[in-house]
Amino acid sequence: MQQTEDKVKIIKDHVKISSDRQKSCADLKRRDIEYQVGDKVFLKVPPWKKIMRIGQKGKLSPRFIGPYEILERVGPVAYNLGLPTELDKIHNVFHVSMLKRYRSDPSHVLPVESIEVNPDLTYNEEPILIQAHEVKKHRNKRIPLVKVLWRNHSGKEATWEREEDMKTLYPHLFRD
Repeated sequence: MQQTEDKVKIIKDHVKISSDRQKSCADLKRRDIEYQVGDKVFLKVPPWKKIMRIGQKGKLSPRFIGPYEILERVGPVAYNLGLPTELDKIHNVFHVSMLKRYRSDPSHVLPVESIEVNPDLTYNEEPILIQAHEVKKHRNKRIPLVKVLWRNHSGKEATWEREEDMKTLYPHLFRD
């Protein structure tokens, strides 16, 4: 009986040591997240089954929705969000683990007056500049490409297009 109790004590000590080691490693990566009233956050969409579905269903459904404004801090880890009326069936207090900080990026915002939207809610892309030329080799073919900067896009969003397609669609870019 004494041997069994000794072995149980040894096993408990080993489990405690292992648990402490894992906790210390996890604590290194852990960070306390706090938000202020007025901050914007994304809300994590849980895979609710048979209760309520937000947006699409399936693999392509959004993981986060929003951004929504924090109205008040309810507890040390709970926040009250200002949700739109279409989500009024959902309780508006969420745990901090369900929130993700929204960082606005001014480059994502386009001035509305600079884009002419068609009645079918599309708009025309117009190239404004050819930034570079390049020839790609594909097996035994040579394909001439041009790097095109488009209106209402930043320089990072320039795309490589086939030169002959661009010459037929936009000949005014090649008058040099």
